[in-house]
Amino acid sequence: MATSREHAPRLEGCRSVHLYERLNRIAEGSYGIVYRARERQTGRIVALKKLKLEQETQGFPITTLREIQALLLVAKHPNIVDVREIVVGDTLTSIYLVMEYVEHDLKTLLEDMRSPFLQAEIKTLLQQLLRGVALLHDQWLIHRDLKTSNLLMNNRGMIKIADFGLARKYGSPAGHMTELVVTLWYRAPELLLGAKEYTTAIDMWSIGCIFAELVEKTPLFQGRGEIAQINQIFKLLGTPNEELWPGYPKLPHVQNFNFTVYPGGKLRTRFMTLTENGLDLLSRLLTYDPAQRITAEEALEHPYFRESPLPQDPSLFPTWPSKSSGEK
Repeated sequence: MATSREHAPRLEGCRSVHLYERLNRIAEGSYGIVYRARERQTGRIVALKKLKLEQETQGFPITTLREIQALLLVAKHPNIVDVREIVVGDTLTSIYLVMEYVEHDLKTLLEDMRSPFLQAEIKTLLQQLLRGVALLHDQWLIHRDLKTSNLLMNNRGMIKIADFGLARKYGSPAGHMTELVVTLWYRAPELLLGAKEYTTAIDMWSIGCIFAELVEKTPLFQGRGEIAQINQIFKLLGTPNEELWPGYPKLPHVQNFNFTVYPGGKLRTRFMTLTENGLDLLSRLLTYDPAQRITAEEALEHPYFRESPLPQDPSLFPTWPSKSSGEK
């Protein structure tokens, strides 16, 4: 069960970044550069994320404010990366998040593994992801960029959701939000088709894509653009219609394009290693109608997690060399 933060990082009274020694650069993304660093006083290894502010001329970028707000608001949870504090450099544009250091990101790990995760391991990883996302949604946060590169994994079999640069607090009703969210390969069809309103269901579609990627060790849909992406989805799942997805014909891009009509029912032939329960969970995550798409709480109760093989104890996972710390 989630517990509230006892020592949430604050913006006032921030310590200096010079209290940390940078060891090596781990990654660079749209919203920041992440370093592996050592706290000089304690010797503790951390991840140090320098937020990208240099190009800003009109104050803090909204992505940075959203990331800090999301991480300040969310309760501590074992499957959400822990932010220890916010530190500052010598200029107004030098702001860093100090986070727990996690050895791997799931994308790199999948690329380097010789064979896919075992079914019991997939269940454990998926369960952890669902638990973290269930907490976010319970606290009225949509992540809006779930993908394997934003999921960290330590050498104790624990998944950590990271990178909250696109996270957004929402209300009920959710109201209009930009559809230019979520990395293309993990983007829900309602976003691809121009919906002006969406819900936490977009995160659940992304989880479906991640589930499939854990099984196949390669991304499920790999379109080179939005039209190519939606066509790949239609080829696998079938082209939707009003009966399957109420309101589908009224979506902006459906009215502007003539999509090829593809039959459905190809999930079973593609995912033959999944049990009927596993296939059912995947299909409910990849449901077209957002209103019918399974929620994180519902998914955690799915019989897939109660059938053999049961989820593996995280402590029994194998360990892998950590590229981010220079191991080979």
